[in-house]
Amino acid sequence: MNIIIVGVGEIGRHLALSLTEESHHTVVIETDDRLVGELEGKIDAKVICSDGTSVNTLLEANVATCHLFFAVTSDDTTNLVACSIAKQLGASKAICRVHPKVLREEWLFDHRGHFGIDHIFASERLAAVELSKFIRNPTSLLVEEIARGRIELQQIEVSAQSEACDKTLRDLKLPPRVRVGSIGRNGHMIIPSAEERLQAGDSITLFGEAHRLHEIVGRLGNGVAKQEIIKVVIFGGGEYGFSLAQMLESWNCRVRIFESDPALCEELSHRLSETTVLNVDATSVAELKEEQVGDADFFVATTQSDEDNVMTCLQAQSIGAKNCLTLIHRADYADAISSSGAQLGIMAAVSPREATRKELARFITSDKYHVIKELDTGELIEASVPEKSRIVDHKVSEIDWPEGSGLVALLHGVQAAVPAADDVIRAGDCIYAMVSNTARKKFLNLISK
Repeated sequence: MNIIIVGVGEIGRHLALSLTEESHHTVVIETDDRLVGELEGKIDAKVICSDGTSVNTLLEANVATCHLFFAVTSDDTTNLVACSIAKQLGASKAICRVHPKVLREEWLFDHRGHFGIDHIFASERLAAVELSKFIRNPTSLLVEEIARGRIELQQIEVSAQSEACDKTLRDLKLPPRVRVGSIGRNGHMIIPSAEERLQAGDSITLFGEAHRLHEIVGRLGNGVAKQEIIKVVIFGGGEYGFSLAQMLESWNCRVRIFESDPALCEELSHRLSETTVLNVDATSVAELKEEQVGDADFFVATTQSDEDNVMTCLQAQSIGAKNCLTLIHRADYADAISSSGAQLGIMAAVSPREATRKELARFITSDKYHVIKELDTGELIEASVPEKSRIVDHKVSEIDWPEGSGLVALLHGVQAAVPAADDVIRAGDCIYAMVSNTARKKFLNLISK
């Protein structure tokens, strides 16, 4: 594929190295001549020292033949403008990195539609999502976000103690806009009807808004309807820590943030209604003991310093914290901690670079759809509905979906939901579906013609 990357900070550099290793034809654009010099000797790619928002620069990079355009600088304006110009000049797809606040404002303004961009993301939010999975869903086999983060999927195993055993999906009376997208049974994937009966040992994939899934995952999985409150301590009140706290506030978590900057503490106190913010130096063992960190279920280190993150996790673990999670910015550090973290008492290390690479990898395909997740017995795919598709302007219930496929999410503009029978599919909508290996071709033919 022909790929252009604007910006070679920690995210862009990691992405560029990964893509060139996979033999993609890559062009990198960066304004900092020092970074350009460092990168030129390390990758087999054209590196241009210039402004990524310059039309002349983009033409020099052959943007008209570009399959994927990534703008991943640390500046929102540069990224949004570069992506918008690239699309107008002929780039097939433009992917834009933004600050998390832009994502939080999406319900007020559609940046994608306004700038003509295919996808926007925030690396801070992606890393926070990865950290939150260990805390929010300890009994789930798999947790992912789809439809711009509006819909969550969770995969759980039905236990013999679950109330779901030997009940039909109709009898379970799931909350509105929650769906069992697939059932894994004896190595086969079932796209269930309302009359399908669940069995102990079934692996079921649920789709819905996160708070709605939270209500039912326990009772369907292990038979426990109510879970104990989880005590979480977050070290660092920067964007990573704030994003994580915001995600956990609506769950059964009691969250505290330890932050040494008094001004930032004041700001966080106003922005987080259910989180306790403390002006504490978490690098001090005495402070950790005084704040009873040893009673925490999870201690999560999210500062910009890898060394501080690792050391505070070790200190928290030594005084009794049950589980420790850490953010690691340097890729080589992340690999080392991931491979030996258990011996050190660290449950997991999350790298923002790697979380971003995984997010963007699904766009690196020439297909007209993206595989969001490969499961043992099928795939979760994402596809746009073209204007001439036969399903346009039809209700979900009116469409003869191929056997072995099932619609699980529908994204229209900035609105996303698990579809109901009366929802109408429009041109340009993004649809998400569970498909078996044998049903994929028929499903894609249905939506594309």
